[in-house]
Amino acid sequence: MLDQTALPAEERWLRCECAADVADAIRRLAVRGAPAIGLAAAYGIALEARRGGDVEAAADLLAATRPTAVNLRWALDRALAAADPLAFAEALASAQLEQDRAMARHGAALIPPGSSVLTHCNTGALATGGAGTALGVIVESRPAHVWVDETRPLLQGGRLTAWELERAGVPFAVVPDASAGTLMARGLVDAVVVGADRIAANGDTANKIGTYTVAALAARHAIPFYVAAPASTIDPSTPRGDAIPIEERSPDEVTGAFPARNFAFDVTPAELITAIVYEGGVLRPPYSLEGAEVAHEDLVRP
Repeated sequence: MLDQTALPAEERWLRCECAADVADAIRRLAVRGAPAIGLAAAYGIALEARRGGDVEAAADLLAATRPTAVNLRWALDRALAAADPLAFAEALASAQLEQDRAMARHGAALIPPGSSVLTHCNTGALATGGAGTALGVIVESRPAHVWVDETRPLLQGGRLTAWELERAGVPFAVVPDASAGTLMARGLVDAVVVGADRIAANGDTANKIGTYTVAALAARHAIPFYVAAPASTIDPSTPRGDAIPIEERSPDEVTGAFPARNFAFDVTPAELITAIVYEGGVLRPPYSLEGAEVAHEDLVRP
């Protein structure tokens, strides 16, 4: 897998030979993005099965790496149930690409020509192993300009989204996270498109820390706020956003000199979300999320 911690300075590849190698890559964000870590975990189970290891223990190890993204557990459960875990992982990779492409088409129809779009964190092919979620929508719509939040503290936007947009030939500029309100107040943002790590049954959405702030600012300025995510990100068993576990990472990622809290995600209330785009189409309030889950199950079966 491509080591995302080395980008954009270096394209460095990692070789994983067992589930523990995959777990380490997920834990240290060498691979990240909810769909991508689910896909990586599925391959981790396949590796462990091939070497005759304990796949149940491997699944527990992998599941503990990132608690917020529901795709991880979703993929692990199905890989464990599959008669051939490798065949399942390969089918999931193929389906992810097709789902991303469908999502991009649905979402691009929401973005008028010539728009300036703001996005947060990284949601391109790096985050899915396919064509991307929110960034796939953005690239498909070919906007006039993209504002790329740095996305503190690890700068997934400033490092990874910028790298992907440059390769795609889409005009963009990296901006500090705190500048979103100023850009909106000046009329420089026509739409916001972000991804998701878990969507609760009521539409509340967990995404990279700072997303809630952007959503609140978009509502203040009457700017549409779209979430793009595959149906595997929808978790009907989680009723509301306050039931989503929020990962906290090491305070050293923020500062090594002072006390700190390092929340990796926040939750955007459903009432701030204009629409949710997934591979089956566009969902609008009130969200029918159970139907979206069924659509995804039809695409990839153990």
